Amino acid sequence: MTSNHSCIYLGTVIFVLSSGISSQAAQVEFGIFKSSDTPQAYCPQKVIMTEENAPYYEGGYTINGEAKLKSFAGPFTIASTDPFSVTWVATLKPAYSNCKATGRIVKEGKEIFNSQSHLRLRFTGGKVFLILDMTGISDANSFTSVIIKKGVNTGNPTWTWAGTD
Repeated sequence: MTSNHSCIYLGTVIFVLSSGISSQAAQVEFGIFKSSDTPQAYCPQKVIMTEENAPYYEGGYTINGEAKLKSFAGPFTIASTDPFSVTWVATLKPAYSNCKATGRIVKEGKEIFNSQSHLRLRFTGGKVFLILDMTGISDANSFTSVIIKKGVNTGNPTWTWAGTD
């Protein structure tokens, strides 16, 4: 086989093998940072959510996510939304009702997350707010990523966001 044919063959094999790989949900771990004026408040130690790549389509990517937070909060509802963000809210369970803290992504899968966090948490007033915010989150073509679905499924926040590549 010539060098050109070898490259084409290898590329075809890689494409065929990667086409059969299904997307897997990645755990997104949040660090929880208590407010300096309530350091003794009882808050969750960490929070885990999931995000996964949807099957690839030419020209872009799509990320689906879900937050199952029933261990410390009641069912969520959508509190507000605009073209670039959505905020869900739920009442904290009594043990966590005095929690005053914020949260941001610190790990994606096993990797340390050092980028701007598109998902954030806010614990205040006996409630928890989950914010998906695309402000400042740009894709490979410098377009702002877009939220294409936002909802609640069995009391859990669900979302889909996308960008171009």
